[in-house]
Amino acid sequence: MCAAREPTTGALAGDLQLLFILFVVKYRIILLLLALPLTVAAQPDTTVVPAATCSPKFAIQGMYQNGYVFGTNKFLKGVNAEDVRINSFQAFSLKLSTQTTGENAWQQSYNYPQYGVGLYLADFFRHKEVGVPIAVFGFFNAPFKRWKKLVLNYEIGFGATFNWRSYNPVTNQYNVAIGAGESFMIDAGMNLQFLVTSRLELAGGFSLTHFSNGALKEPNSGFNTIAPKISIRYNFFDPPTFIKHDIPRFTPRNEWLFSAYGGVKNVIFDSVSLPLLEKYEGVYFPVFGVSVMFNRQLNNKSKIGAGINVGYDGAINAQAAVEANELDSDGGKFTDKIMISVYPSYELVIHHVSILIQPAFYLYRKKLANQSPVFHQRVGLKYHITDHLFMGITLVAYQFHVSDFIEWNIGYRL
Repeated sequence: MCAAREPTTGALAGDLQLLFILFVVKYRIILLLLALPLTVAAQPDTTVVPAATCSPKFAIQGMYQNGYVFGTNKFLKGVNAEDVRINSFQAFSLKLSTQTTGENAWQQSYNYPQYGVGLYLADFFRHKEVGVPIAVFGFFNAPFKRWKKLVLNYEIGFGATFNWRSYNPVTNQYNVAIGAGESFMIDAGMNLQFLVTSRLELAGGFSLTHFSNGALKEPNSGFNTIAPKISIRYNFFDPPTFIKHDIPRFTPRNEWLFSAYGGVKNVIFDSVSLPLLEKYEGVYFPVFGVSVMFNRQLNNKSKIGAGINVGYDGAINAQAAVEANELDSDGGKFTDKIMISVYPSYELVIHHVSILIQPAFYLYRKKLANQSPVFHQRVGLKYHITDHLFMGITLVAYQFHVSDFIEWNIGYRL
């Protein structure tokens, strides 16, 4: 027999793993957290269930997809070595997952999801200029609706991608999509699973995928894809019996969040007179700021709110010159680089973990030519270390596909 666990502060009640990434861009170390355990504490429950029900339920799944690459930059539109539009790709992945059964009450709140890790390989049919990128990622696959043999799911994934043939001004001068050999990967989609036998499942669906290094190394126009996908999955277990908990009625509650963030942006100055390879290294500028946000948690899974951000972007209107045959930057006035923005917010909550979606608008910044749009987007992950202290990562982008910078956050909740 095994009893459902009681909640404890910091207890690992689910071994859900998503990926924050650490990688090195030339001489700049950007931060690495790989396979961060996301604490998902159980809700109070005293249900006692058979040990066979509580035992881990693992599965292996293979996936194939073939789809469309959005033409979001000149390289993909045909300004490349072959003068051919890059508009298609194929991808393969291998996933290892766990099927939850409701041993802890949060699993019932998400209709008994699956989660795990995977290996992903993409082929853009341009190996000399793009390479064959390989990703390691974590994913969360949760049902909208269950039937006897069918399950309709939504799926989200985050990971680190390697093995790009990135931009080089001498050997790969056209590839403005990827400026470094490493990048982030964000994936979201839907799928329909069909139980063929007691252990074999087929699934079909689609996903949107974004590859970018978050402007940690320019150029960085990124890759954005959409594709249908098919997969076959083998479960090392028979169809499980799902545990039902008596979950108390949720009482909506409010919270205030105070946070600070930091990051860097890479800028290349084409106008300076340096050798191509030295010019390509560019200059790194700091990005930092503070945010205040109000949230209302509506239920166990959702929060809505709004926030204001006061930030500093050192790359705004920055200038550069060459001194002693080296690139030297002139950041300009501090006050010229201040930005104030506001954003409504939605959080998908998995207890200590949140996925953030925040459309944002600049209220104040210095007016300059060729600025990014006033309307921009914020997508991130947040992890609550304690009831009050949290950390996270937020990608700030515009036009839904161009990365501006990455915020590494730490904050306090009241």
